[in-house]
Amino acid sequence: MNGRRALLVLGLSLCAGSASAQPADDATDQQRLGLRLFNQSCRVCHTKPQLNSPQYAPVLSMATLGANAEAIRQFISNGSARMPGFKYDFKPAEIDAIVAYIKTIPAPGAAPAPGRPGAAREAD
Repeated sequence: MNGRRALLVLGLSLCAGSASAQPADDATDQQRLGLRLFNQSCRVCHTKPQLNSPQYAPVLSMATLGANAEAIRQFISNGSARMPGFKYDFKPAEIDAIVAYIKTIPAPGAAPAPGRPGAAREAD
């Protein structure tokens, strides 16, 4: 567990220079928590730290897994062959917060809605 956390800290420190999403003024507390948790644990794989860097995992958006919040929740909890599950790292309310944040990220190719928390996300 400590090795994974160290890897996450290293990854986050390497992408400290990249732009960070900023929540909109009208974001809920749950979405703001989700953004914080996303930046801490998901961003390192699901966004490019730099324009010329590879991206290791799919871009996440409101269209992820067919926009099915329960499917997203289960995927975050249980993981897959390529992604660790986070059910032992996050409380259910924290996973719900990440899902709430992901549901604010515009789908790739879609124009971000003004005032949405994902609107300030860097283009991947």
